[in-house]
Amino acid sequence: MESPIQGCVVAPRAETPQVGGDQQQARDTVIVGFTVYAPPDTSVLTTDQFRIRGQVCEVTGEPGDWHQSPFTGTRGPVQFAADRVTG
Repeated sequence: MESPIQGCVVAPRAETPQVGGDQQQARDTVIVGFTVYAPPDTSVLTTDQFRIRGQVCEVTGEPGDWHQSPFTGTRGPVQFAADRVTG
């Protein structure tokens, strides 16, 4: 079952391939997934999948909670990496 999460910011996550490596192929950067900033207190598990820009993606690594800002006192986002599901 899909449940939308409102208020997310999604940014492409890029990687610069090693010069002369197999992945370079005359490219400077390769998009490897997305970095997602979800609203405070969003529950994200390492086993979750999300539909991002029409693609099914899975959480990569441990989500990070920015908690409360010492400067403003407001809650920060929950940040996680997501990669397209293949296979």
